[in-house]
Amino acid sequence: MKKKASSSKFFQTSSRNYANRVYGQYMCLNYVPNSTCRSCIDKGSEDILKLCPNKTDVVIWEESCQLRISGQDFFGRLTEGNNYKHQFNPKNISDPGKFGLVVNDTLSFLAQKAILEPPGTHYATKEKDFELGVNRTLYALVQCTEDLTADDCQKCLQEAIRDVRGCCYFSLGARVLSPSCYLRYELYDFYRPTEPVKKSAGKKRWIKVLTISSLCLAAISLFSWIFFIIIKRKKDLADRQGRPLLTGDSAHGILPFQYTPGNTLTEIQDHPHFDMRCILAATDNFSDTLKLGQGGFGPVYKGILWDGREVAVKRLESWSEKGSEEFRNEVLLIMKLQHKNLVRLLGFCAEREEKLLVYEYMPNRSLDVFLFDAQRRIELSWSRRLNIIIGIAQGLLYLHEDSHQRIIYRDLKASNVLLDCNMNPKISDFGLAKIFEGTENEAITATLVGTYGYMAPEYAMEGIYSIKSDVYSFGVLLLEIITGERNAGFWQSGRASSLLAYAWQLWTEGRAMELMDPLLRNECCPEEFVKCVHVGLLCVQEDALDRPIMSAVNVMLKRDAVILHQPFKPAFTVGRFTHQSNRGFEDNDCSVNGLTVSAVSPR
Repeated sequence: MKKKASSSKFFQTSSRNYANRVYGQYMCLNYVPNSTCRSCIDKGSEDILKLCPNKTDVVIWEESCQLRISGQDFFGRLTEGNNYKHQFNPKNISDPGKFGLVVNDTLSFLAQKAILEPPGTHYATKEKDFELGVNRTLYALVQCTEDLTADDCQKCLQEAIRDVRGCCYFSLGARVLSPSCYLRYELYDFYRPTEPVKKSAGKKRWIKVLTISSLCLAAISLFSWIFFIIIKRKKDLADRQGRPLLTGDSAHGILPFQYTPGNTLTEIQDHPHFDMRCILAATDNFSDTLKLGQGGFGPVYKGILWDGREVAVKRLESWSEKGSEEFRNEVLLIMKLQHKNLVRLLGFCAEREEKLLVYEYMPNRSLDVFLFDAQRRIELSWSRRLNIIIGIAQGLLYLHEDSHQRIIYRDLKASNVLLDCNMNPKISDFGLAKIFEGTENEAITATLVGTYGYMAPEYAMEGIYSIKSDVYSFGVLLLEIITGERNAGFWQSGRASSLLAYAWQLWTEGRAMELMDPLLRNECCPEEFVKCVHVGLLCVQEDALDRPIMSAVNVMLKRDAVILHQPFKPAFTVGRFTHQSNRGFEDNDCSVNGLTVSAVSPR
């Protein structure tokens, strides 16, 4: 293969018999001369033998070429998955938002241009002039292996561009290396071969070099002094305001372990991360005008990334040991979960005193915003409510049975169900979730976490939790969705001690339809409504063994011809009951506790 490098910048071959066949390929960057290509391939071959002597699947990236060997036939196939590596200049640009747009537009243009080049080329370069204090020029290059189709080349480059967005758009230069494609940008002309210098011009050239070097050193000293003054002033201002700085060193994906007691966050350092400056710019330094709400572990802000994507940023309030555990738990769990009814975590940030989680943005916010608002609840038609109920059930089923690990969510409630632009539900906030290992079916905890009104009785009273705990919470939420009423604080209505007690009373008296939200009376199918009440009561039965599992719940909700057994009386574990006729109710008598419980010992 090395012999071909003198005449060709791309070559692939295979050797040995069929059973032990080895496939090999090299690619040199198109701008390098053949002699440089040959030297690069020689160096790469030596590195493979030195660094990976016993490996059968190897990719080596040198300065201007890459080599790959494998026991599998990869010719003409796009290598996807977690195969992208990136390198970046540690020096950062002063205005990452503006610079990021220039980088994104240029690379996106090149991705299109590369696939339009003559077959077997897949190579493109571009210079882009822009202004950032001074006039600058961006130089960018993309290249795919010649055996790829145009579609696969475009896929590879688009994934490489996404990788740049997540890691290093604020850097002065960066490269993304993949077995199937290559991407690079710099603020200097790196892909044009330099002309040889004539001897007659040597003396003049040295004079110019020395002069320019002296000027550069003076400029560097001046700018360093100015930069130091600016940083000091910003730091003093930030200290006074109690806000994080827009400047300073970034972890770039390696967590600052000095802020994590016992290095408890080391497991998440390989997951997608965001630079602190990126998040500060996206949220306007956590502006109150962009605040979406306050969760149990901190505020949530809307953000707009430099590429125009809208995100939601959850800012955990402290670096407590408990907070670190919940942060690590959420990153490890949700990054591995892929389901249409689970919110997508895009990445995290752990720098200085901050712990941040970056999610896809849900424009309709959470279910409780609609469900418990007399004006907005009218937007929840019966068909939408049924779709939300089924979506939540499918999300829980995935967690309990269909994901690679059995996961108990432990905090299902209306505020933890987000709604996308089409009002489809997505379960969010996995900080309290727990993984069940092997054949484990239930566990006991001395510290309760969850929310009043949604806790299963065995969990609230004895600290026992299992998948049936989530089923109970789902049953409560289902009844809340179809009635438009909260379970917590329901006793203050004077009708019963809880929504569950009221539902059971009407059910046993054959008056289940009276539970219906009045807003639904002209559109709801009576049979569907009664079935939902029935399923809800089955889910909230006192004995966990009597409750169905989520796969059975999904069948009950989706199928018309299904026989449901009669539920037993549910547990009435929330609130108290005083009949309305006994006394009047004043505004200050009403107190609904929907807060997350984070440190309650069971009895």
